[in-house]
Amino acid sequence: MKTINTIIISILFMGLIACNNAGSVNTKNESKGYAPLKERNEFLAKSEDWPGVKNKVSELFKNILADSNDQKSRLMLAQVYMQEARITGDHPYYYPATLKILEDIIKKDNNNFEALAFKASVLLSLHHFKEALEVGNKALMINRNNGFIYGVLVDANVELGNYDEAVKMSDLMQSIRPGLESYSRASYLREIYGDNTGSIEAMKLAFQAGLPGTEEASWAGNTLCHLYENTGNLKAAEEISKIVLQQRPSYAFATAALGRIEMANKNYKKAIQLLDSAILVMPEVSFYEHKAEALAKIGDKDGAKKVYAEILEMLKEDSESGHYVDMELAWIYLELGDTKNAMKFAKIEYDRRPNNLDVNHTMAWVNYKMGNFSEAKKYIDVAMRMGTQNAELLKNAGWIEQAAGNESLSKKYLAQASKINPTMTNDILKKS
Repeated sequence: MKTINTIIISILFMGLIACNNAGSVNTKNESKGYAPLKERNEFLAKSEDWPGVKNKVSELFKNILADSNDQKSRLMLAQVYMQEARITGDHPYYYPATLKILEDIIKKDNNNFEALAFKASVLLSLHHFKEALEVGNKALMINRNNGFIYGVLVDANVELGNYDEAVKMSDLMQSIRPGLESYSRASYLREIYGDNTGSIEAMKLAFQAGLPGTEEASWAGNTLCHLYENTGNLKAAEEISKIVLQQRPSYAFATAALGRIEMANKNYKKAIQLLDSAILVMPEVSFYEHKAEALAKIGDKDGAKKVYAEILEMLKEDSESGHYVDMELAWIYLELGDTKNAMKFAKIEYDRRPNNLDVNHTMAWVNYKMGNFSEAKKYIDVAMRMGTQNAELLKNAGWIEQAAGNESLSKKYLAQASKINPTMTNDILKKS
C-alpha cells in the first residue's frame, strides 16, 4: 500500500491555559452558532490536558456570550479546535467548526493577522493549498516577523511544488524562530532534496526541542520514526516509537508505527493487533490502510477489501466536510484494482497542483497500472526531478523505466531503492 506522504500542518500553537479541576463539555452551550467541544473517546480522555481543555472552552464560550466583540476569545477557541482536530482525528467536525469562528473574526477585521494565519493553517489541513498560500501571503503582508506564518508558507509552497520558494520561507522561519516547527520543516525539505541523513538529523533536533509528552513533540518523534523506517533502520524506529508512547501513552500514531515495524518484520498478525489498538484510539485513514495491507499479506483478501471499503466511506465523509482527498482516493482505488476511478481522482488532484512530486508519482503509477507506459514515464520524470532518495518512489520509477524500455536506468533505480531501504528488497525485486 502506498501511503501518501503528508507534511507538517500547523503545529505551532499558543499555550493553552490549564486548570486543575475537571470540567464537563457543555453540548448545549453553542455560542453564536459555534459547534460545541466534543467529548474525547475513553482513551484520549485519559490525557492530562483534557480537564483543562474542557474548562478553557467553557470559559471562552462564556466570554463570547458576554461580549460579542471579544475576538481574542474567538481566536483562542479556534486554536483549541485546531488542536482537537489533530489530537482526536475528527477532522470533519473540527475543521469546518474552526473556519466558522475564523471567518466571523475576519468579517469584522479583514486584517486580523492571527485569524488569517490560522485560516491558512486550516486550509492546509483541508488540502486547499492554493487558497492557503493566498491567505498566508496576505497575513505575511501584515506581519513579516512571525515564525508561524513562514511555516504555513513553507507547507503551502511544498504542496504546490514550489520547492525553491519553500526553502526561502524555511530559512526565514529558522532565522526568526528556531525550534521544533522550523527544524521539522527543514527536515522535510532535506528529504525532498535527497538528503536522507540531513533530514533525520534535523528531525532529531525537532524531537529534542519539543516538550516531552506534548502532541507536537510526539508528532516529531513519530515523523523521525517514519524516516528511520524509510531508510531501513527498524531498530531505531522502534526505539523512538516506544519513547513517544512512554511520554504520551495515548499517541495512536506511535502504536501504529510499531504495527508497521511488525509488518516490515513479516509479523503480520501482531501488526494487525497493534493497528487495531491504534484504530480504537483514533480513526486515522493510514491505520486502516496498513491494516488492509497486513490482511492481504496473510491471504485475507476479503478482509482487506472490507477495510478498503471502510476507508472509502471515511474519505467520503472527509470530502463532504470540504477536505480534498482525491490523491488518497486514487491510491485506494488502485488497491481495489479500479484503475478508472484511480485515474479520475488522480487527474483531479493533478489539475490542482501539477508541480508536486507526490501528485506526479501518483499519476505515473496509475498510468503504469493502466499500461500507459509512455505517459507513466512522463510523470515519473517530474516526480524524480528533485533527486529525492525515497525507496518507494525509486522502486516504482524502476519498474516504470523497465516498462518504457530503459533497462539500465531501471536497474539503477531498483538498486538505489534496495540500498536505501534493505527491508524493502523483496518488494523491490518483485515486479509490481
